[in-house]
Amino acid sequence: MRLPLTCALLALALAACQPVRPAAPAAAAVAVAADDNLNAVLWLQRSAEYRALAEQTYRAAADHLDAALAEADWDALVPEERGPAVAARPPAVVLDIDETVLDNSPYQARLVRDGGEYDDPSWDAWVEERKATAVPGAVEFARAAGARGIVLVYISNRATHLKRATLDNLRAQGLPVADESVFLGLGTAVDGCEQHGSEKDCRRRLVGQRYRVLMQFGDQLGDFVHIDANTPEGRQRLLDRYRDWFGRRWWMLPNPTYGSWEPALFDNAWSQPRQTRRAAKRAALEVAP
Repeated sequence: MRLPLTCALLALALAACQPVRPAAPAAAAVAVAADDNLNAVLWLQRSAEYRALAEQTYRAAADHLDAALAEADWDALVPEERGPAVAARPPAVVLDIDETVLDNSPYQARLVRDGGEYDDPSWDAWVEERKATAVPGAVEFARAAGARGIVLVYISNRATHLKRATLDNLRAQGLPVADESVFLGLGTAVDGCEQHGSEKDCRRRLVGQRYRVLMQFGDQLGDFVHIDANTPEGRQRLLDRYRDWFGRRWWMLPNPTYGSWEPALFDNAWSQPRQTRRAAKRAALEVAP
């Protein structure tokens, strides 16, 4: 039935006066705090670029193995860490474990998801899960070294009480473990050498007494040489001094998620509140004028 024209016009006018209500959102937005490690962890887990870099590093190192073996006085330990009669010792390669041969990004991802920070109990629990996967290229390099009779020695800042879980994880990922002596964790006692904090120089000296070290692999400077001053300037001095060793004796793996470079930006004072440390990192940014 048609309405009279006047009624229709009145209905249109009343409809135009009604307030417009916004559509209800499909779901309420959840506030998520910013996390400095979000992009870094995603890059490790999702980018083809990370995998390319890791494989490129290990492939290039494998190409240098024969030359290093052939040169009798070739050694990847700094002179003060080498043992005597280097040429007579069996050849070895020294590797850090975390973010060098084993990828722990799922642990870092948990911290990002939960808004947490590293602590020993959560880290120990992760290691005991034995779920870390091999860094791209690490297993292939290990096979190349093993085919040449080269022993792989792991110097790690995983504590010694995590040895069993760590060796299980390495073996499960196809990384060779000649025997339990090739794992030198944090807390390993070295006669005549006093270890300070997590520095690895005492353990490298121990390896130098047993082997001729052809190469070292790590994801931060302290994996290769003792850091006297963990400041940006001190770290740069070390890089300048040993620049020619990288890509020959020393091989660096990318790790943007953590490392001694970070506390160097806030005077190594982890006791400071998280926001204070974050402010110091922001202040260290180099911003274009």
